[in-house]
Amino acid sequence: MTIKQFILPALLLSAIATNAQSKKNAYELASPGGKNTINFALVNNVPTYAVKHGKNDVITASAMGFILTNEDLSKNLEIANVKKLSHDDTWTQVWGEKKNIRNHYNELVVELKNKETKHKLNIEFRAFDDGIAFRYVFPEQGIKDSIFVKDEVTAFNLKEDGNAWWIPAYQENRYEYLFTKSPVSTLNKVHTPLTIENKNNVISFHEANLTDWPSMVIEHTTGSKLKSDLVPWSDGIKARYKGGFTSSWRTLQIGEKPGDLIESYLILNLNEPNKLKESAYGHPFKYFGIWWGMHIGKYSFWEGEKQGATTVHAKEYIDFTAKEGFHHLLIEGWNKGWTPAWYENKMHMFSFTKSADNFDLEEVVKYGDKKDVHLIGYHETGSNIINYLKEIDAGFALYKKLGIRDIKIGQVGSKLNMKEWHHGQFGVRYYRYVLEKAAEYGLAVNFHEPIKDTGERRTYPNMMAREGARGMEYNAWSEGNPPSYETILPFTRMLAGPMDFTPGVIDVEVTQGYPGKRVHTTAAKQLALYVTLYSPIQMLADLPENYEGQPEMQFLKDVPTDWEDTKVLNGEIGQYITTVRKDRNSADWYLGSLTNEDARELEVSLSFLDPKVKYEAQIYADAPGTDETHNPGEVAVSKKTVTAKDKLAIKLPVSGGTAVRFKKL
Repeated sequence: MTIKQFILPALLLSAIATNAQSKKNAYELASPGGKNTINFALVNNVPTYAVKHGKNDVITASAMGFILTNEDLSKNLEIANVKKLSHDDTWTQVWGEKKNIRNHYNELVVELKNKETKHKLNIEFRAFDDGIAFRYVFPEQGIKDSIFVKDEVTAFNLKEDGNAWWIPAYQENRYEYLFTKSPVSTLNKVHTPLTIENKNNVISFHEANLTDWPSMVIEHTTGSKLKSDLVPWSDGIKARYKGGFTSSWRTLQIGEKPGDLIESYLILNLNEPNKLKESAYGHPFKYFGIWWGMHIGKYSFWEGEKQGATTVHAKEYIDFTAKEGFHHLLIEGWNKGWTPAWYENKMHMFSFTKSADNFDLEEVVKYGDKKDVHLIGYHETGSNIINYLKEIDAGFALYKKLGIRDIKIGQVGSKLNMKEWHHGQFGVRYYRYVLEKAAEYGLAVNFHEPIKDTGERRTYPNMMAREGARGMEYNAWSEGNPPSYETILPFTRMLAGPMDFTPGVIDVEVTQGYPGKRVHTTAAKQLALYVTLYSPIQMLADLPENYEGQPEMQFLKDVPTDWEDTKVLNGEIGQYITTVRKDRNSADWYLGSLTNEDARELEVSLSFLDPKVKYEAQIYADAPGTDETHNPGEVAVSKKTVTAKDKLAIKLPVSGGTAVRFKKL
């Protein structure tokens, strides 16, 4: 959905055509403000590119192209045509971390062809002031046989060996790993976003508009050189097509400091405009769930004595949700098929229409409707996609009949159908099919065990959030997420898009649960997560009884999930971060600040506030003497009047946090 457009008349730079006989084999493309430059060159009939940020080389000459089963499209090429153009407009997110987003870039399209076969390959480059991107287009050109992609040649030859924050690819738990910090030269195969801090800048590799293409992981070759590695099908083929194909965009966000990456909207800008009718949009909200109790062992996911999803429990949770003024509730385990082995790698047979024993879906929905509490549907596939696709229409139709508008869909399992990677072309096609099918039924989607986010929420604003990283549940039954974890996520995984992290566990010592397990934060840090970790849907993950009478409950009621603007005031990857966001529906601002294993004191300017008015700063901080292991649940609440001229002192103990609401007076 666009607002006032100011696309430059007929495109600012006219198309420049160069015929095949031209001897010019090198072209430069600068971003609108000149911050980033791409240099394309055809060297000995091999396409290469290089990237500069200002005067500093970021990527030196690197190879491009593809290898098909019967043709090498990375060499023996010539330039058939070249086009340059510019684009500048501003569009409005249906919901998001920033309402109005400027999409301003210069573009270079290089049309290549193989000297022998005459087959065409186009490379589209875009230069933004916050990074660069390129993709490949293999147009329809009369090829009747199937096209099989064996490899992508794209290299990323970094100028220097910076520090990378990464998680491993091709592992059993998909994206659910702790981040490692190490030099680029030590990497193997890693997922994107891959964030790297160099001497003069900080960069992050990812991809955008992943539609019908295998996901890209980054493979280390030698020194500080990297290359694209496409996640294959089970038979080893990377991608298969009829006629032609368009790759996802290879993206490189570039900033002077880590926070610049978070304030970049390059990935969203590389996706297509909204395709949905308003009736199919998702809408931001906060929700409770019969969820944490299952992870800490109070309840079971399956039928039996400790069954969590019962009609009785559902009504109790609905009553609590309504009493506290919230309107959404997630109930996992409501349907048939759950067993104690539900999470193991097996072709589990879930039903998506039949209620579990002791649970009446229609009765629970009607009860919730009376109290203005809307159920969030849940489909756990167990990665048995064959079974799920047989029942998906019936399952979605049931939700539509009952008036359910939101759904969480899980794909627990190392591989889809115990055969295909979640991140290969099979998975990409599956997740897109489900998303589009959900839109047909008016359902907004929250994917767990997903394909990574590449900005398609712009095109499909029913794509609300995903998991795609270690979430809160790891604190219930494993060694947990260390204090530094939440200071890494905003600069890595969160660059891809919203995450359903499920924050809000304020009983951080987990008085009910597995012995010795706990959340490695303070309660105040849990509040700060609602600002630092963006999602349009945010869970209040703790048990209802743990919220009763707690002072932090007011912040959880107040904090929005839809924003006018976002700014990162400070931050160092793996150490600390302070983020502020402006509510889209009021004049209020919110601040979240948190730290790692080190206590620290920060001072931030409040110059982001409206200079014409005063605000009441409602501050939720760790109580004196509190840290991760000393009274971590104690939150001190205070208020003070502030203006844009003031500075705010923030004191963060070990794994602590501060959350502030700036209410306009």
